Amino acid sequence: MKIAPLRIAMWSGPRNLSTAMLYSFAARGDCAVWDEPFYAAYLHATGIDHPMKAEVIAAGEPDPAHVAAACLSPNPNGQPLWYQKHMTMHMIPAFDRGFLKGLTNAFLIRHPARVIASYAQKREAPTLADLGFLQQAQLFDQVADRDGTAPPVIAAETIRANPERALSALCKALNIPFTKAMLSWPEGPKPYDGAWAPHWYNAVHRSTGFGDPEGPLPVLSPDDQRLADQAMPSYERLAQIAL
Repeated sequence: MKIAPLRIAMWSGPRNLSTAMLYSFAARGDCAVWDEPFYAAYLHATGIDHPMKAEVIAAGEPDPAHVAAACLSPNPNGQPLWYQKHMTMHMIPAFDRGFLKGLTNAFLIRHPARVIASYAQKREAPTLADLGFLQQAQLFDQVADRDGTAPPVIAAETIRANPERALSALCKALNIPFTKAMLSWPEGPKPYDGAWAPHWYNAVHRSTGFGDPEGPLPVLSPDDQRLADQAMPSYERLAQIAL
């Protein structure tokens, strides 16, 4: 099956199975990938303190207009597919979102309790803005309003429960063929990892595929539970229509 060139923008917050999904699409063999295009621009514009901040900015493009233009450039190496892993919190209000209309947008979600428990292991005391739930709902509304239809939403928990079925449904929604090559990848760092990988990607570097289904929700501290409660309305809106 010949695939028309497609730029897929997958929008998620951190700790959403997003890197595993990047590896999954890269494993197809017909898909270029790009790891968090706006990360350097986000850190440069906000001044927010993140692990490996200097390295991320030095390795990336700090001008969001240049990043947006690059997101709309021809697919690398003539590949029919280009999977761009985007973080919703990187789209601060100062960044023009007009480039979204040139992408096929989709949304990856995960329960706030799981996100917060995972995030806290890598960076202490996150805020609601750090987790991207509100930004994700806003981006979803913007894309849906412009297109007149809801873009695809897929949950990390659904992928972990049955990767083949979940990814088949996602590929159908994107109008591309599913291939079982998406279910596994080589262990270790990847040449397309972002500069921040040494801090954030330890677990996914040990993986060769999606993990087992997740168990009960983690028990959070009172402060973290309040944060999860704030994120839940935005998460639940998208969860209601997830594949």
